Amino acid sequence: MKELSSAEIRSMFLRFFESKGHSIEPSQSLIPKDDPTLLWINSGVATLKKYFDGRVIPENHRITNAQKSIRTNDIENVGYTARHHTLFEMLGNFSIGDYFKKEVIPWAWELLTSPEWYALDPDNLYITVYPDDQEAKDLWLSVGVAPDHLYEEPDNFWDIGEGPSGPDTEIFYDRGAKFDADDSAENYPGGENERYLEIWNIVFSQFNHLPGLTNHADYPELPHKNIDTGMGLERLVSIFQHADTNFETDLFMPLIRATEQLSGQYHYGESGDKDISFKVIADHARAVTFAIGDGALPSNEGRGYIIRRLLRRAVLHGRKLGIQKAFLEELVPVVGDIMVDYYPEVKANAEYISSIVVAEEERFSKTLSDGLDLLNSVIAEQKQGQEIDGAVAFKLYDTYGFPYELTVEAAEDAGMTVDRDGFDQAMAAQKERARAARSDSASMGIQNELLTDLKVPSEYVGWSELTVEATELTALIKNNTLVDATDDGQVQALFAKTPFYAEMGGQVADHGTIKNEAGEVVAQVVDVQNAPNGQHLHTLQLLAPIQQGGTYRLDVDRAYHAAVSKNHTATHMLDQALRNILGEHTTQAGSLVNADELRYDFTYNGAVDSAKLQEIEDLVNAKIIENLPVTWVETDLESAKKLGAVAVFTEKYGEKVRVVSIGDFNAEFDGGTHVNSTAEIGMFKIISESGTGAGVRRIEAVTGEGLMKYVQNQNQLLTQVAQTVKAPELADVPNKVVALQDSLKDAQRQISGLEKKLANQAAASAFDQVQTAGNWSYIATELAVESMDALRETADSWKQNTPSDVLILAANLGEKVNLLVAMSPAANAQGLKAGDLIKAIAPAIGGGGGGRADMAQAGGKNPAGISDAFAAAQKWLTTE
Repeated sequence: MKELSSAEIRSMFLRFFESKGHSIEPSQSLIPKDDPTLLWINSGVATLKKYFDGRVIPENHRITNAQKSIRTNDIENVGYTARHHTLFEMLGNFSIGDYFKKEVIPWAWELLTSPEWYALDPDNLYITVYPDDQEAKDLWLSVGVAPDHLYEEPDNFWDIGEGPSGPDTEIFYDRGAKFDADDSAENYPGGENERYLEIWNIVFSQFNHLPGLTNHADYPELPHKNIDTGMGLERLVSIFQHADTNFETDLFMPLIRATEQLSGQYHYGESGDKDISFKVIADHARAVTFAIGDGALPSNEGRGYIIRRLLRRAVLHGRKLGIQKAFLEELVPVVGDIMVDYYPEVKANAEYISSIVVAEEERFSKTLSDGLDLLNSVIAEQKQGQEIDGAVAFKLYDTYGFPYELTVEAAEDAGMTVDRDGFDQAMAAQKERARAARSDSASMGIQNELLTDLKVPSEYVGWSELTVEATELTALIKNNTLVDATDDGQVQALFAKTPFYAEMGGQVADHGTIKNEAGEVVAQVVDVQNAPNGQHLHTLQLLAPIQQGGTYRLDVDRAYHAAVSKNHTATHMLDQALRNILGEHTTQAGSLVNADELRYDFTYNGAVDSAKLQEIEDLVNAKIIENLPVTWVETDLESAKKLGAVAVFTEKYGEKVRVVSIGDFNAEFDGGTHVNSTAEIGMFKIISESGTGAGVRRIEAVTGEGLMKYVQNQNQLLTQVAQTVKAPELADVPNKVVALQDSLKDAQRQISGLEKKLANQAAASAFDQVQTAGNWSYIATELAVESMDALRETADSWKQNTPSDVLILAANLGEKVNLLVAMSPAANAQGLKAGDLIKAIAPAIGGGGGGRADMAQAGGKNPAGISDAFAAAQKWLTTE
């Protein structure tokens, strides 16, 4: 067998299918674009769904890729099995309505067995097919597969609900008898064993699973049949590198060796328990590095939660290896070195990724201590031999990142057990909530045959023309049916030539009118979208009859178009300013460009402070004033990269690309509309900066007429303020506001003084009302004061002579209530804690609280519960 590196195996796969006429699709970001059904890109086909469901017709119907992917439904298994990973690479070849079984099966066999390619021994390869798929069986036999190496498998049918489905065929590699399963009944391709390793799955997408159908034999055939394959790189590498598991390969071993150095105590291969920790760290370091590199950041929700959970799990396993310091940042450049051949951006961004990782590790040190405190308190409260509640174990797992086995180990040390059933129930409930929170429409939709097959040409000329004098209406669609003519309602239309921009890349579509040869307006253009074959598909609101084959004048609304173009050019300038000032690691995470404003989402760790925002705004305006020319050129992809053009977001670019340049300030791949020079924008103003999710910030800004409206609105608001504070001129408003603030502070000081007097008066009488409960003396009273500060003032007075062991105060604030508990030094010395008492009585007022041993406070929304709180305090003191 050949000795191949992971980089060589990946490259060989892509080169093979390139030799078969496939275009190599670059690996896309792990963060899905325009796909709310996915949290992460989780397969090679996930980034190609737009081609399979017909929304976009690819330039080449044959595609191959090596796609980085993340799956997190089995995180707890990573490290404990030979092949579970969070981040993995899927090699695939795809046919979108082009070739099918008779091509793909011979190609698969050629790649696997040909001396020029992988050169695997055919005697070690086994195939499974769907029993009813006679064509696949015949094809495998025809290429040389031995009959006794071909298995029928009833489960070989890909069907995930309504939509495309079909049989599949799987390829297994026989690793030898030493890997036989203990259960001899499982020793066959497809059985639960390590001997026959599945390396490739080829799906024949040929049927349409219609609603109400349950039998595969009843599914009608798709008009356009497709091929979708998946080969796990990690598995294949383990075969070529003679590794017992995926981890003993060049994809993971450099990380494991680096972790050994960080540990200084343990070595991989010496202990099964410690090997688990080495594997977890290597796997999670890869996933965290790639995820952060693609713009996701640690947080408490969504993708950020996954990153946080992976990172914390790795840190905990680092502790098991004796690593007490923050260490994962040191593995980031190791990941970069391993993957540099195909993912050079990881190494290039290693410094930024490391900064995020180390900040999160340091943040976890506090959380780790809190989790250990909770675990230790639970153990302390229960007796030896008792069981720790499964819900508690799950909270430690879910909130603090404690693996279940860590809780079990701590419990065993204390002579206790953990309720595994309760833990599993809590885990199942969480997974169900996660499934319910996302759409179940992850499968690909069926292609719209009418639009997919509609290949009449439509030329877009809107970059230089906003009016087309006479052009043919080449296709007219109403209710998803081609019609010759219609006279009312809403229709879709294609024209031989159009100046109307189709919505794309965050820029909204043009508006305008359609006129007939007599000059009458027959329709309003209300929307324009890209049809699957790239034509601009116009949505028209009809005002008069219209017919296919007729000649029409198309007029774009020039004012609307100009406003949108100003905001689009300003968006490019904002993107460049962000990278110049905040750093090159800021990347676009979405945008919206319309006539009123621009909205730009970007990855960044934390809010952008006001000084930086001003610096960004000033830089954009400085470039506007310079009156930089805005030019564009169409060129090939490599030439565009040499020009320094930035690929905005994760767009798919063809052989020819359009590069828009703003002087020497900015150059980006772009298909939108722009001004001719920056001076046309007039001025740029940031109106807000906010967070939209984990590690994603949003800037909203205005230019041109939008900025004029914003200024007018702000001026009206300022005028209203001036009238309210009775300022004779707008310039006098600041001084008037300062004077009002000073007056307010004086009034607040007077109120505070009066509250203090009232508190002292109330305390004088309250301190005489000492009661007893058990061994303790206490005062419990409700005061007619307006704040927690007043309660604290009373408690300070009580501390001067401590007429009781315990003080309990309440303030009824109408819809709210405040409680305060204070303990004397003598009570504290005997074990009473104010924080414990406040937690016991706060539920009576519908709230919660906490504090120190000598003083604690709580807030609630049930003033009627004050008397119940006092009663609960008496009961609590009686039992202490």
